[in-house]
Amino acid sequence: MTDTVHATVAANYAALDRWIDAHFDTQVRFLQELVRVPTDTPPGNNAPHAERTAELLAGFGMEAEKIAIPADIVQAHGLQSIINLIVRRRYAQGGPTIALNAHGDVVPPGEGWSHDPYGGEVVDGKLYGRASAVSKCDFSTYTFAVRALEALGAPLQGGVELHFTYDEEFGGELGPGWLLDKGLTQPDLEIAAGFSYQVVTAHNGCLQLEVTVHGVMAHAAIPHTGVDALQGAVAILGALYRENTRYQRIRSKVPGIDHPYLNVGWIEGGTNTNVVPGKVRFKLDRRMIPEEDPAEVEATLRRVIEDTAATFPGITLDIRRMLLARALTPLPGNKPLVLALQRHAQEVFNAPIPVTGSPLYTDVRLYSERGIPAVIYGAGPRTVRESNAKRADEHIVLDDLRRATKVVARTLLDLLAVQQARG
Repeated sequence: MTDTVHATVAANYAALDRWIDAHFDTQVRFLQELVRVPTDTPPGNNAPHAERTAELLAGFGMEAEKIAIPADIVQAHGLQSIINLIVRRRYAQGGPTIALNAHGDVVPPGEGWSHDPYGGEVVDGKLYGRASAVSKCDFSTYTFAVRALEALGAPLQGGVELHFTYDEEFGGELGPGWLLDKGLTQPDLEIAAGFSYQVVTAHNGCLQLEVTVHGVMAHAAIPHTGVDALQGAVAILGALYRENTRYQRIRSKVPGIDHPYLNVGWIEGGTNTNVVPGKVRFKLDRRMIPEEDPAEVEATLRRVIEDTAATFPGITLDIRRMLLARALTPLPGNKPLVLALQRHAQEVFNAPIPVTGSPLYTDVRLYSERGIPAVIYGAGPRTVRESNAKRADEHIVLDDLRRATKVVARTLLDLLAVQQARG
C-alpha cells in the first residue's frame, strides 16, 4: 500500500470517527427510545418494539422489512408476538454482504433497581435500562456505524444488512433461524452483538430441560397412601449437582471458556403444606463447552435423572427438551472480520483486545451452523457482570458505545471499500 493510499485510509477513519462524535447525542437518544419499549421475555410481546424500531429507522432514511412470525407458531414457542427486521443496504457489485445482528428480546427486569428499567436514564456517563447492554445498545452501534459509513461517501461494494431479531432468550430459531431457514437472507459474513473489549469467535452450547416428577397426592396425616414427588425430585437434584461437581474436572482448550456446568433455575410443586406433593417440576440449564457432543450430553443427563427416579417406587417422569443451542466454533473465513475488528479496537480503545471464547451462548451459532463465518463484537464492558446484564441496574458506559461504533464503522469500511477489496 502506497503512502498516498495509507494517508487516504487514515483520513477516512478519522472522518468516520468525527461523524460518529458529531451524531452521538442522536445515537444516545435512539438507544433511549429503544430501552423505553419493554421486551420482557416472558411474556414475549416483542412486536411493539419492532414497530417502534422500524419507525425510528425510517427517520434516518433506512427502510426496515418487517417479517412477522405467524401467531400460532409464536404462541407454540411460548411467546406472544415476534416481528423481525431486516434493513438492506446495497452498494456496487463485487463485495461481500455483511450481516449485523442484535436481539431486542430480554429477560424481565426483576427487583432491586435504583433506576427505572425502562427509563433510559443517563447518569455519570452511563445509560441505565433493561437491555441497554444486552443488546439494544448494538441496535444503535450497528445503525450508526452504517450511517457513518454511508455519510463518508467513499465508493463501496457489496452490502450491509441489519438483522434486528426477537428470539434470542428462547433460542433464536424464530429470530435469525427463521430468516436463514426461509431464505430471507444469505450474508457472506456476520457480526453479532457483543462487548467492546474482546472479539469472540467461540462460545458454549446450551441444553435446557424441563423435568416433571410425578407422584401421588395424599393427606399429610396419612402420607403412606401417597408417593412424595418432592422426595423424588430432591434425590434427582442431588444426583444432578454431583454431576456438576464432576464437570469441574472437564476443561476446555478454548481461551475464555473453563468447564461445563449445570444450573437449576426454576422449580415449583405441591398444593399445600398439609398435602403430600403429587407433582414437582424444575428446569435446568446445562452449558456445554465446544468440545462436547450435545447428543451425548443430553443422553447422559436423561440417564442420570431416570436412574435416580427408578430408586423411588411409584415415581414417574416427563422430560422435555426446551432448548438445544450448539456451541459456536470458528469458521476459517472469519479471519478478515477478526483481524479488522481486533486492529481497530486496539487502536480506538488503546488496549489489548484478545480473540477469545465466551461461556454465553448466542444467536451467532445459527449463522455459523449454516456456513457463514461470524464473530461477536459490539458495545459493552469487559465482562457481563460489569454491565449488570440480566441484573438490576443494567447499563452501558456511553464512551464504550461511542468507541465500539467507531470500531464497527472502520471494519465495515475495510471490508466494503472498493480500493480495499481490489487490493
